Amino acid sequence: MNKDTLKKSNTDITAVSESEKQREFMSLVRGLTSDTAKRKDRDLTACVVTFGCQMNERDSEKLKGILKECGYNLTENEDADLVIFNTCTVRENANDRLYGRLGALGKLKKDKPDMIVGICGCMTQEADEVEKLEKSYPFVDLIFGTFNVYKLAEILYSRLVSGSRITDIWQESREFVELLPTERKYPFKSGVNIMYGCDNFCTYCIVPYVRGREKSRRPEDIVDEIKRLTDDGVVEVMLLGQNVNSYGKGLEEDISFAGLLKELEEVEGLKRIRFMTSHPKDLSDELIETMAASEKICDHIHLPLQSGSSRILKRMNRGYTKADYLELIRKIRDKMPDISVTTDIIVGFPGETNEDFEETIDVVRKVGFDSAYTFIYSKRRGTPAAKFDDLPEKQETDKRFNKLLEEIRMASGEKSGNLVGKTMEVLAEGVNTHNESLLTGRLSNNMLVHFPGSKERIGKILKIKITESKGFYYFGTEV
Repeated sequence: MNKDTLKKSNTDITAVSESEKQREFMSLVRGLTSDTAKRKDRDLTACVVTFGCQMNERDSEKLKGILKECGYNLTENEDADLVIFNTCTVRENANDRLYGRLGALGKLKKDKPDMIVGICGCMTQEADEVEKLEKSYPFVDLIFGTFNVYKLAEILYSRLVSGSRITDIWQESREFVELLPTERKYPFKSGVNIMYGCDNFCTYCIVPYVRGREKSRRPEDIVDEIKRLTDDGVVEVMLLGQNVNSYGKGLEEDISFAGLLKELEEVEGLKRIRFMTSHPKDLSDELIETMAASEKICDHIHLPLQSGSSRILKRMNRGYTKADYLELIRKIRDKMPDISVTTDIIVGFPGETNEDFEETIDVVRKVGFDSAYTFIYSKRRGTPAAKFDDLPEKQETDKRFNKLLEEIRMASGEKSGNLVGKTMEVLAEGVNTHNESLLTGRLSNNMLVHFPGSKERIGKILKIKITESKGFYYFGTEV
């Protein structure tokens, strides 16, 4: 970042805390945008485009909240005065998608030289990608990473004052700054970050290298945030972290993820608690007991398997075996027979044989997953697995993948039929995108239900009788 610009910026700032400091920068930017809007005789617009996971979605809500406070009207149209791409880099094609969008935006900016273009998120934590952006995309004005999303107003102010590109990439998080404006997608539910980073270093995954090492937020800060959310009408929260089961590491107080959940159980007005993602190697008996005893934790757990082969799991550096995973499922279902279990599975990992794949199919049949996110392995530059050169043949991998999809479909269809005729609680989330006479809501087990209803019911937890199963979703009626 330009030092002279920062020096000039900081002379206008009197705040003590980082959140106060950023709010002052928002005020400074709002003054500049107001002047520009008067000159142009129209309001300024901003568009945030999000790639990737729910952590990125949550970061984008923060970006939107800051931009709104800075005086921008939010839009989904990339033909805006300010466009920010919040990037994902889990797979190579995520980067390719971003560059494709940038190419189109570069042409647009030629006709709108005052447009500001920003790139942030996981991709910008890779030095070679930042170098490529700086050399090949001169029209990009802001480049910042995953650890300083909260500094958007300060970074934007420096750009507006200096007229120069601002690149501000940190290699690790320095502090948690959460008390800033947020533009939530839903007024009645919200994601809440409880930790950042990952210490697992699965051989196929780039996340620990771009999100940093695990750092947990203080439990009292999480509780306070959720209390503010419930005061604002939120009834459901999704606790977010790369591996929520390892929550508590590095904190001064001795608290586990299960301990945090027990504290959140006491928050008045909070009706539902969800969380993701869970790592099998860190899922404790205490957590299972806490979930089973809870009236607020949803009847759903997402527990990535990745492979049913112990040999492949070891090569993935997952830290558990096939037997470990099946025993964990047994413990969970002993305490919660009706819980929905979903998973992630990778097909075609380097070295995977037909025997390895059949081990995966065996786990799928024994567990009976309610649904699964299935992926064909994609080499990710910068990971240990990228150096493995024994990929299965594509034709064989495609055959395995199709077989896995069919097994998941059969298991899901068989389980989903069990709810037909039952009356369940459903959080109404919005109008059905295909039929405006229907609302769409979500069961505690995370399955979707479509049912007749008016917009006034959105945001409420309703009693819905399940009348029909479609495998991955249901139809029902309010009772």
